[in-house]
Amino acid sequence: MATPSLVPVILCGGTGTRLWPLSRASYPKQYWPLAGNSEDTLLQQTHQRLQGLPDLAPPLLICNEDHRFIVAEQMRQIGVEPAAILLEPVGRNTAPAVAVAALQATVRGEDPLLLILAADHVIRRAADFRATVAAGMAAATAGQLVSFGIVPTSPETGYGYIEAAEPLAATPVPIARFVEKPDRATAEAFLATGRFTWNSGMFLFRASAILEELDRFVPEVVSACRTALEHDSADLEFLRLEREAFASGPSIAIDVAVMERTDRGVVLPLDAEWSDVGSWGALWETSEQDPEGNVLRGRVISEGSRNCYLRSEHRLVVGLGVEDLVVVETDDVVLVAHRDRAQEVKGIVGRLERDGAPESRAHRRIYRPWGHYDGVVEGERWQVKKISVKPGASLSLQMHHHRAEHWVVVRGTAVVEKDGVEELVGENQSTYIPLGARHRLTNPGKIPMELIEVQSGPYLGEDDIVRFDDRYGRSDAPAPVPS
Repeated sequence: MATPSLVPVILCGGTGTRLWPLSRASYPKQYWPLAGNSEDTLLQQTHQRLQGLPDLAPPLLICNEDHRFIVAEQMRQIGVEPAAILLEPVGRNTAPAVAVAALQATVRGEDPLLLILAADHVIRRAADFRATVAAGMAAATAGQLVSFGIVPTSPETGYGYIEAAEPLAATPVPIARFVEKPDRATAEAFLATGRFTWNSGMFLFRASAILEELDRFVPEVVSACRTALEHDSADLEFLRLEREAFASGPSIAIDVAVMERTDRGVVLPLDAEWSDVGSWGALWETSEQDPEGNVLRGRVISEGSRNCYLRSEHRLVVGLGVEDLVVVETDDVVLVAHRDRAQEVKGIVGRLERDGAPESRAHRRIYRPWGHYDGVVEGERWQVKKISVKPGASLSLQMHHHRAEHWVVVRGTAVVEKDGVEELVGENQSTYIPLGARHRLTNPGKIPMELIEVQSGPYLGEDDIVRFDDRYGRSDAPAPVPS
């Protein structure tokens, strides 16, 4: 029997509020460089650590619509062309995501191995990870459902556990049961047996095998996903699942839907310095520390500080004689927390959401398929933004009902179209976009083009855009009438 190809399925969902204020709904932790001193993001590292595995195929990525251009750009940066980027119109947990991936992987009659991975994990020993995956391939090829169990380093109460039916070995052994997050005494008893591992949420199985078990236990999941794929729509390099069909299926984890019920499940212990980066404290523990136990990222000076995580994204951060702190500086928030309480930021995010605070969901820098913009300063009836457009990229042909705009190019050259007339605007030159004018901004150059935009008008919301033509397939959003 021919060896099946190995298709990585990278699940890119989740908002990562436990690493707020860096991780937010608009730009979660998997899209940030967090592990070690690498400039690569957690998503990029998830794919890069696979290099060297046998019969490795292009990945399938599954994300929500809001993050599609971030995912595509980060794959482009590391030279990876995915087999597909599947867009979930609504979140439905991991069982539907796995079902969609299996259906997509078998659409041409193939039956590959699927390696299910989360985009936001840190694994410091990539070679050991690859060796463990390779050790599970024979069992997966034979039709078993392989779960990778993390060899415990402490009696953690924040993880689920997997109990093996036999003593753990270097080859997969049958699963006895899955156990939800235990209390500390129970976790200590688990570790004493030598048969328990942490549930990593990473799996390896044939596409046909997982579809058979999904059909056996949760046929409604497979039915909803099959209909959503049959009525999907191609959108640039993305496959957009049909909303109504996908939303009709239940929200359920693959562990609950299949792995806790199947008789084909086996567990393979993984010892590769794994972390799900569940808090700032966990990130401190898994990061390389200086002789004083500090993790320093960005523009940081530490004098006499010990056991701290100090991170700057913009401004200089100075830690002077402090201990056991997490300090994270972003464009609009500074978090200062005791390291042992840093996981409580999730409650702060909930409070901000209830108050309608914008800091709960987005940074001042907002990413778009053509580049990004930064909110600089705003007042009543006016605001200032810095806009950066990638080489060769173009914004949509659009107009605004309620605002006019002044543009000053500070780097590169812009082609500005206004009501059908184009003009070339160079560095230190400016142009004016009257209210109601149809306009488009293009960067014809080979370097990023940057400009300062001053908006003025009675309503300045991002939904005051009517798009007439957009290469990225975005529709216009009707602007509300300001009161």
